[in-house]
Amino acid sequence: MTAQPPKVRFAPSPTGKLHVGNVRTCLLNWLFAKGQGGIFVLRIDDTDLERSTKANEDQIREDLTWLGLEWDETFKQSERFARYAEAAEGLKKAGLLYPAYETADELERRRKIALSRGKPPVYDRAALALSEAERKALEAEGRKPHWRFKLSGGAVTWNDLVRGPQSIDTSSVSDPVLIREDGSFLYTLPSVVDDVDSKITHIVRGEDHVTNSGAQIEIFRALGGPVPEMAHTPLLIGADGQGLSKRLGSLSVEQLREDGVEPLAICSLLAKLGTSDAVEARESLMQLASEFAFSKIGRAPARFDEQELGHLNAHIVHAMDFDTVKPRLAKLAYGENATSEFWDVVRGNLTTVSDAQVWLMVVYGGGLEGPELTPEDQAFIGQAAAVFPEGEVGPTTWHDWTEAVKAATGRKGKQLYAPLRRVLTDQERGPEMDKMLMLIGAKKARDRLVEAAP
Repeated sequence: MTAQPPKVRFAPSPTGKLHVGNVRTCLLNWLFAKGQGGIFVLRIDDTDLERSTKANEDQIREDLTWLGLEWDETFKQSERFARYAEAAEGLKKAGLLYPAYETADELERRRKIALSRGKPPVYDRAALALSEAERKALEAEGRKPHWRFKLSGGAVTWNDLVRGPQSIDTSSVSDPVLIREDGSFLYTLPSVVDDVDSKITHIVRGEDHVTNSGAQIEIFRALGGPVPEMAHTPLLIGADGQGLSKRLGSLSVEQLREDGVEPLAICSLLAKLGTSDAVEARESLMQLASEFAFSKIGRAPARFDEQELGHLNAHIVHAMDFDTVKPRLAKLAYGENATSEFWDVVRGNLTTVSDAQVWLMVVYGGGLEGPELTPEDQAFIGQAAAVFPEGEVGPTTWHDWTEAVKAATGRKGKQLYAPLRRVLTDQERGPEMDKMLMLIGAKKARDRLVEAAP
């Protein structure tokens, strides 16, 4: 690590929604920076003007704010095109950015020929051999050049904070295209220029960018900027071992939020997946930051399991106090009636706060749909209704009543308790019935029993 506090960046493209893979990269950057008293930069990579939208940008910012991953600085690449053009001119003057005129079809044919001969499909730098007259002739045909960065052909090495010593032989990769035929910039040049200008000290990203790092390090040096330290983390995969699509809607932050997943559950899972730490819910992002270390990150792909996320979410919900959850309950049907007693009884049976809707209906709602009962169970409910105690219910009512029902019907165990639970709550399982009966109250309980009886 550097002596100075780290400065990192997260650079999403506003061409789609954030999903858990994006969030993991963002989170690791944020945790590293905040754990070291550093700076977290949000850079909006919107150089693709056709596909980037303001709506997506706004959603990204909203999602990160909801997750608690707020930024110290932010800017948009679309506001810096003049700066990128300036940097490109400097590279051209240094002989490091050269025009190439091959079409996509021509490059594809060359690639196939190289492969058929058992050679790597590396660009042959034919454009460097063109004379000025040949270039003008091609342009007279209507061809416009794309611009490639001239790699050194040597080895580029760095000590990766996750992967250890790395080396990329730049003679084994094609000179990267930095500017398209239409003059638009590809990702690489704006990214490096921004990292230099922003004084980014560490680049933390997925291991799919390892091969790109050799070229990018040479561009950093060509622009006269210090090369940031790098950390390339294993990619996130699904529980089935398959990759996660960038636009997998069910795992977008927006969808997870709508599904009632808590932001701290998402962050706790993504921070600990693939590390030597236990995957457990943490109390805060700063606790996660204090525990973060690159040395804890393994080399195997990290498996994202939605069931594991559900378990973490349930743990967080179960620990919520009533004052915290009250405003959220109030948005549900009958939620304005909820009390702390209600919350204490039901929260242990919830995975999300919105799951409380079922129990709000049971306790504060009107009539339930009612379960389908066999004739035998209907008769049993009639007998149970006949011995339901007079007056209001109390802490011992459920026990006393079920003992009386047992004596009157001979039923016990599941045959005794299951039909009573279904009639009173319309659910197969749930909170302890002695406490639920007190919440439901005597009148509703009697009404439900009578309605279900034959």
